[in-house]
Amino acid sequence: MSTKVYLITPPFTQLNTPYPATAYLKGFFNTKNISSYQSDLGIEVTLAVFSKNGLEKLFNHCPDIHDPNWVSISDNAKRIILLKDKYIETIEVAISFLQGHCDTMCYQISQRKFLPEASRFKQLDDLHWAFGSMGIHDKAKHIATMYLEDISDVIKECVDPFFGFSRYAERLGRSANTFDELYEALQRPYTFIDQLLVQLLSQRMSMLQPDLVAVSVPFPGNLYAAFRCAGYIKQYFPKSKIAMGGGFPNTELRSLKDVRVFQFFDFITLDDGEAPLENLLQFMSGTIKEDNLKRTYLLHDNQVKYFDNTACKDYKQAQVGTPDYSDLLLDKYIQAIEIINPMHSLWSNGRWNKLTMAHGCYWGKCTFCDVSLDYIKRYEPLTAGILCDRIEKLIEQTGETGFHFVDEAAPPSLMKELAVEIIKRKLKISWWTNIRFEKAFTKDLCLLLKQSGCIGVSGGLEVASDRLLQLIHKGVTVAQVAIVNRNFTEAGIMVHAYLMYGFPTQTAQETIDSLEMVRQMFKAGILKSAYWHQFAMTAHSPVGINPEKFAVTIAPANEITFANNDVVHIDETGTDHNLYSQGLKKSLFNFMQEIGLDEPLHKWFEMKVPKTSIDPDFINQAISEEAVRSYLPTNKVIFVGAQPSVEILTKSKKGNQWEVASITFQGLQNAVNIKVDKEKGEWLVSLLTQVSILSDKKWTIADVQKSYEEKGFDDFELFWDNKPINQLNKVGLWVI
Repeated sequence: MSTKVYLITPPFTQLNTPYPATAYLKGFFNTKNISSYQSDLGIEVTLAVFSKNGLEKLFNHCPDIHDPNWVSISDNAKRIILLKDKYIETIEVAISFLQGHCDTMCYQISQRKFLPEASRFKQLDDLHWAFGSMGIHDKAKHIATMYLEDISDVIKECVDPFFGFSRYAERLGRSANTFDELYEALQRPYTFIDQLLVQLLSQRMSMLQPDLVAVSVPFPGNLYAAFRCAGYIKQYFPKSKIAMGGGFPNTELRSLKDVRVFQFFDFITLDDGEAPLENLLQFMSGTIKEDNLKRTYLLHDNQVKYFDNTACKDYKQAQVGTPDYSDLLLDKYIQAIEIINPMHSLWSNGRWNKLTMAHGCYWGKCTFCDVSLDYIKRYEPLTAGILCDRIEKLIEQTGETGFHFVDEAAPPSLMKELAVEIIKRKLKISWWTNIRFEKAFTKDLCLLLKQSGCIGVSGGLEVASDRLLQLIHKGVTVAQVAIVNRNFTEAGIMVHAYLMYGFPTQTAQETIDSLEMVRQMFKAGILKSAYWHQFAMTAHSPVGINPEKFAVTIAPANEITFANNDVVHIDETGTDHNLYSQGLKKSLFNFMQEIGLDEPLHKWFEMKVPKTSIDPDFINQAISEEAVRSYLPTNKVIFVGAQPSVEILTKSKKGNQWEVASITFQGLQNAVNIKVDKEKGEWLVSLLTQVSILSDKKWTIADVQKSYEEKGFDDFELFWDNKPINQLNKVGLWVI
């Protein structure tokens, strides 16, 4: 078997679902009739380790009680090694359960009498409290995950210090301005994990005999394993050329100078991989010269040289094809629950087909973000029709109906059109994505998104301070974020917020005030999940490019010959935010469990902190104000509910009689009844047929008003914004 391109994701990314880069590229190669094969070596190595045979080999690498090194290992490692037979006996059952193949084992696992336990279980003080509302199945998944984490601890301590479930030797890839440390690590003998990796790689290489091996490196935690794969291929399969691409080189290797990198890789491509890889294959076949390569590094006259044929344009998103997940072990991924966090559970529990609504970011202004790079600055949306075509094709291919749209920030207008198309096609899916908390997310739009299957959104609240949000160019205010969160929450869509601390010039007062805003949002129930991260300056962000505009200076650094992204900076006007890290994270963990929401903020910190200056009712006031239903004439009116039943009633009062229409709408749980004048009621029922989501004609609010007034009715605004019509958003009459 001879394959043109072998696409590899090296260990480790996620355990529950494939990282989508290779599936995107394979889908593109399908459109060009280029044969390709893909492997997620992360899940394959994981399954090789966490198997009966794998654990037997693992424990053979660990010291035993007769080994002189026994005294130097931790009590935790000793406990696990002494219980090795129990781990070997239970590992395949635990893995199978996490793969969803033996659900009935949840009863035994959840009782904590089946799997051996070590130090990871010390944090599980009250699993009933944590999982009481989630059920024993998720409780068992969490226990099985902690069981695997215990094993990973002994791997790191006794066998391979680089090991980690979702990252491998990540430290070697982070801020590695020179290649020295990574290069030195690559000269050492293979670790236990390395041996398993190259065994799997050798089998695939022998089977495929590819012309080109394309290694996707999305994160620093994939970098070491990527070089291990490349080095092995160079040594044992020298006829195959090797290229690296993906998120890590796209952001970190734009200043590459070190020739030693090309002892492992023949080529490194940047940004979108479709056109560069197509050109690379043409170059390898002799069809084009190296000057025609696109965004590609190679070694030329023993120097690193970058070629970019700007005349060669990138493919439009509509041309790159549907991601293709064939070849991947889709039924073998592990649904772990590592931490008790609703969004983390959503992220890691279940397999999600990955798609993108739009290339780049429609906002593209946030000053902390790498907005100068192609993957963000070049905005190009798809159409709702193409997206739904791809959804249908992926459901057919994978059998999965869950979708994660991995956009930088999904555009609200496209989310609206996608939701309409999903409903029109009667697709039954669950989906979630990343957003900006902007005012376009009205109550009606959130209800529409929920109807289409949206179950969660995540977005950057960042620093919950209006001054800093303005400095960041986020384009939102804290009050606006609160209102949008309320709209999503009331629609039944979970909200996760990314939070930032340590932005240039941020004071201690602003940090505490941000925490107070977050506390109030959790207490109000409009935020279910969040995560704090400390600001890191990147070389390609507006802050990194023009630090003087943000009152910071760049710390002196050595010459950059390898990775260049994280930039050490000095903020003389701000505060030492390392002091606040633990308190911010501790408080947030408790808030997510609805604990400590009334505690004074200083109790979360070990040092003295300022008192908050935020009104204790700020968020409640922001979300309690009834939203003014202001529409643009071009806003669309749609109805997704079932057609109502109508009864004409005769009313009488003081000798006067008149007829009213009693209109009943059947919802999934309850019926909604409204009563309006007969003529207006008959007009309304007729209108609902015309504005049905299945109707070919698109009705705007201006069209509805014109139709209303042509009937001779007066005061449209009073009729449309009155209580009877307002109730109908519960049954699917929305203005979007």
